[in-house]
Amino acid sequence: MSDTPIHKEYSNGEVTITWEPHKCIHSQKCIKGLSSVFDFERRPWINAEGDSTEAIVKQIDACPSGALGYYFAEQQEKTSGNVTSEQLVEVIPNGPLMVYGNLQVKLPDDQIINQSKVSAFCRCGSSQNKPFCDGSHKKINFRG
Repeated sequence: MSDTPIHKEYSNGEVTITWEPHKCIHSQKCIKGLSSVFDFERRPWINAEGDSTEAIVKQIDACPSGALGYYFAEQQEKTSGNVTSEQLVEVIPNGPLMVYGNLQVKLPDDQIINQSKVSAFCRCGSSQNKPFCDGSHKKINFRG
């Protein structure tokens, strides 16, 4: 089994949706906001032709974890919202620590991961994807 995180892409010809499930905190904003594109009951669960490019981009920008991203065909460079060189840290009640902006994360094995847009860090201690949140706080009824 590979330790390489899963990275999938779905395109409508104008925009390519990127999906990195290891970053997902299961907020369900994608399926609650644009079910014509994001539907967990369907396979594949992302239908890049389910709505307009503008609607897709708007919905992906609402993804709090950065698990969903996008890039435009003509750019060939991934983007998912406006990111400045500044960082902002937000404590989500009963949830993860959200860090917005470009940053590098040094893992215990000294590997460095570049993160952009937003990163969700575990506060409950139960994530199976530490230091990142995997939504386990909901299962254990974390309060903090």
